Amino acid sequence: MRELERDLPTPAAELPSLAIVGAGRMGGSIAAAATASGLPARLAGRDDALGATRDAAVALLCVPDDAIQKVAAGLASAEPPPRFAGHTSGATTLAALQPLGDAGAELFSLHPLQTIPDSSADFTGCPAAIAGSSQAALELARGLAVRLGMRPFEVPEERRAGYHAAASMASNLLVALEESAAELLESIGLDAGRELLAPLVLRTAANWADRGAGALTGPIARGDEATVARHLEALRETAPELVPLYEALAERAREVAP
Repeated sequence: MRELERDLPTPAAELPSLAIVGAGRMGGSIAAAATASGLPARLAGRDDALGATRDAAVALLCVPDDAIQKVAAGLASAEPPPRFAGHTSGATTLAALQPLGDAGAELFSLHPLQTIPDSSADFTGCPAAIAGSSQAALELARGLAVRLGMRPFEVPEERRAGYHAAASMASNLLVALEESAAELLESIGLDAGRELLAPLVLRTAANWADRGAGALTGPIARGDEATVARHLEALRETAPELVPLYEALAERAREVAP
């Protein structure tokens, strides 16, 4: 992946009008960011996609991955089709937009590398993976990302799934891991597991951001395998379903330990 492009100039105010298809968390957040930046944007659900994209030069599909191609096919009948059509999926290539490409649109993608729990996500300073079927489409994606407050970087089309796997590990699977830890505390009689663990989690994340693998502490970092064995014994008694998870993470921690 190309290094994040810092110090980019603010894109010209003449960015084309934007139609956002998909009124969920992603679409709502992008619409809010566009409005805040002064960019004309129209937000609509999938059922109103054709109407929303009428007279819009750019159509951005903020729909689930498995719906992109179907929505794109529906928009391909627009007269005229949008000049640019994009999606916000992290793992999906531009091929899903091909019905619009066949209708004459130039294709792009823009994926904010950020967790979006609701429709009020703040994109300020957020990295964003971009791609384009042409130089014009790539520059459109870049300009739109910067206009929304993001920092664009390019991901090769053939590497999209790997890129998104990394993002999911860092975000979605981290939530699953922390929920497992909180439930383990509660299973041994400690209430408010999330509240107790949150300061540790946040400090660890900050340390990792600053130090990378050097942030690793605890029994594996200091070579205390006896404590690791006690952990596993406790898990077998209390939460045996977590043993494989702990073992896999412990082995990975041994590999990355400085």
